[in-house]
Amino acid sequence: MKWLRRKPTIITAVSLVVVLTAAVTLWNVSSSRTFQFFGDLVDRVETREKVVALTFDDGPDPAGAQQVLDTLEQERVQATFFVTGRELEKHPDLGRKIAEAGHEIGNHTYNHQRMIGVLPSTVAKEIEDTDKQIRATGYRGDIHFRPPNGKKLFALPHYLKEHNRTTVTWDLEPDSAGTPTAQQIEQETLGQAKPGSIILLHPMYPARGETRQALKPIITGLKERGFRFVTVSALLNSH
Repeated sequence: MKWLRRKPTIITAVSLVVVLTAAVTLWNVSSSRTFQFFGDLVDRVETREKVVALTFDDGPDPAGAQQVLDTLEQERVQATFFVTGRELEKHPDLGRKIAEAGHEIGNHTYNHQRMIGVLPSTVAKEIEDTDKQIRATGYRGDIHFRPPNGKKLFALPHYLKEHNRTTVTWDLEPDSAGTPTAQQIEQETLGQAKPGSIILLHPMYPARGETRQALKPIITGLKERGFRFVTVSALLNSH
């Protein structure tokens, strides 16, 4: 009889555990760099060739774009810029400079909002409005997609699968946590980069001076280790 009286409480407790477990699981999936429910996701490429893809998120912004472009030109390196439609619309001249320099341009949504718990119509607008801004730069290559903060769950991967788009994440992000120094960013990159790595850096905004300072030493150090730099598209086609 006591068990029967406690039965509703037990059921409630078990239900709560199930709900919490499901919530944690979904949160982990939404943050995963290596898995999504639909479509293709790439965080690095399995290859024996010593190639890496250097990628930059956000912007383009006047605080960092030109310095990054100058460094890449000096070092004769091609990279992939995952930009937002909002910033491209504000700074179309910077977008054109990226395209004219022969770099790859990827889609990082229009407003840089977390793409979980959003309607399919929101996903479509965020991506398609940004695609239009990217094409306005003169860029004509493939447009890969990177979700802001790596967040994705159902609506976003489903849209990308339906439109044959690849989600590009990363396996190395040396400037994402805390406020690392240029030397720390450089050392982490050189210590962890491997063939097929996709390296994520955030050099665009005023507070990212340490990342911009680390860029040239990273390129120099990886070249000394025998690495070549390619765009994301070239990396995907290398295996």
